[in-house]
Formats: sequence, C-alpha cells, structure tokens
Amino acid sequence: MLIGELSRRTGASARSLRYYEAQGLLSAGRGVNGYRAYGEEAVVTVAQIRALLRAGLTTEVIAQVLPCARGEGPVFDWCAELREILGGELAVMDERIEALRLNRGALAELLTKP
Repeated sequence: MLIGELSRRTGASARSLRYYEAQGLLSAGRGVNGYRAYGEEAVVTVAQIRALLRAGLTTEVIAQVLPCARGEGPVFDWCAELREILGGELAVMDERIEALRLNRGALAELLTKP
C-alpha cells in the first residue's frame, strides 16, 4: 500500500510515517515508480509505534523494544533485557516526576511571598 493509504488506515500523518522510517522503526519497499510501498504488517507496526510513543518512550528505546512487540496493544514477548529496558525508562520517568514535584513546590512557595 502507498503512504497515503497507510496514513488513512492508521491515523498517522505521512510525515510521521516517513519519520518512523528514517528512525528505522518502519520499513517500506519502493515501487517501480519510486513510491514507498508498505506491506499489510505496517498497519500493526504503526499501531505499536504509536502506543509506545504514547507511553513516553523515545524512538531510540522503541527501536530496541519493537522487535519484541506483538499485536496492536502491543503485547510483548518478555525477556530479561526487555524488562530491564522498560524498567529503566520507568525509573527515569519517576525521577522526572519527582523533580517536577519539587519544582512545583518551590514555585508555589514563591507565589505565597509578597
């Protein structure tokens, strides 16, 4: 299928699809005319990428975990390495949340001063 059809079926813009391809997350063949040609599996792959992006993962991390993803959920084939990667990402998010909580407290305190 062409990029416009994949975009329509997944809700991802053509620009996003080209970005996913540039990041090595999605692959496309080329037709005789030079247009990108995606296989049917690209629909599920795009759904997986978008779900992982919504979870706050970077494209670099997604590239590491995408080979273990199955289905649109996605569901994972769990292994120790995958749990370690995602656990590390969760720890980083927790640290950012704590830093924001502290920043918020400091800002709220500033607002109480005349």
